Amino acid sequence: MPQLANWAGNHVYRAAEVHRPASAEELREIVARAPRVHALGTRHSFSDVGDAAALVALDALPAEVEVDDQARAVTCSAWLKYGDLAEALAEHGVALHNLASLPHISIAGAIATATHGSGDANGNLATAVRAVELVTSDGEILTVARGEPDFDGLVVGLGALGVVTRVTLDVEPAYEVRQRVFEGLSWDALHEHFDEITAGGYSVSVFTRWGQTVDQVWIKSRVTDAPEQERGELFGAVAATVDRHPILGLDAVNCTPQLGVPGPWSDRLPHFRMGFTPSNGEEIQSEFHVARHQAEGAIRAVRALGETLRPVLQVSEIRTTAADELWMSPQYRQASVALHFTWTREPEAVSRVLVDLEAALAPFAARPHWGKAFRATATDIAPLYERLPDFARLAQRLDPRGAFRNDWLERHVLAEA
Repeated sequence: MPQLANWAGNHVYRAAEVHRPASAEELREIVARAPRVHALGTRHSFSDVGDAAALVALDALPAEVEVDDQARAVTCSAWLKYGDLAEALAEHGVALHNLASLPHISIAGAIATATHGSGDANGNLATAVRAVELVTSDGEILTVARGEPDFDGLVVGLGALGVVTRVTLDVEPAYEVRQRVFEGLSWDALHEHFDEITAGGYSVSVFTRWGQTVDQVWIKSRVTDAPEQERGELFGAVAATVDRHPILGLDAVNCTPQLGVPGPWSDRLPHFRMGFTPSNGEEIQSEFHVARHQAEGAIRAVRALGETLRPVLQVSEIRTTAADELWMSPQYRQASVALHFTWTREPEAVSRVLVDLEAALAPFAARPHWGKAFRATATDIAPLYERLPDFARLAQRLDPRGAFRNDWLERHVLAEA
């Protein structure tokens, strides 16, 4: 089999074979007989979180999108990309509550790693899950709905519980969003007005390279019947007069429209357009979540490392996410602030920087994004997740032969469970 790499090109999968079943029955047979197996999504993770001796891609299965208007829900194939689902939802006049920065990622992969958008009142993408269907290691199909036993442990499953085939998600009436960018916010203003800034829109992102000022603040607001209260500044930051890219100096052609122009939710909540090359291409990403009350201290700790970070840093993003009840979610029972880092694609240099960065964030009990690059071991992570022992027992019950237990899970999650 030709070498298969992740999207960033910093990880080459060790899988000897990739299966592409054309039916649910074929998928069940493959999973039941494979000694070690993982589902292959859009490969947007920056590690071996989804690697195994055998991989199974689901994109040859029939694509399903079934909207239940009365229940305000959509049941769909888990392997679909969010951008493709959004197009299908538009035909029914409904929407999801939020989207991540990139619409190019698969639904199942995003849910399994608690990938998120932004917004003080918005949970991560996994919080929209109403029911999940998966194939367990014995080839059986298991469906669990919100409110049933194990549901909160199954949703952010890290690939440890089975191959997710279908999900049911909450939907709501379609809405429009407009976004504006403000430039040159001072750090003093960010610290003094942090709550006001993050509450200033439905979804807010702060971009910085940890220099003298914050580079940009992107504010995405739902369009209502009331006229927009257009503002020319934000606590001293000036409104941009042209579209911007989060990474200074890059052309904004790949970015979703700004300047307050209203558009569909799916074409404003992501930072990047579905039809264009995502983000900057050759990069590595890391992200760490701290409880909201720890945000100021964590931001100051990272600022102190600015000189160390900048040689391998393209841009950082600060976002907020609401608390949830999902066992392995970084937002489990804590409203969180995410500190994201888009690095240059220099794995060794990034790994060295992560030593200092994770040490600086350790006093704030920072939880890493599961799909991105980090060094913390299972020993480090165990105290951060009070439901980890329950998750480990659930994994043992659903996968007693360890078919989904890979090297990444051993290093970062299950070794201490």
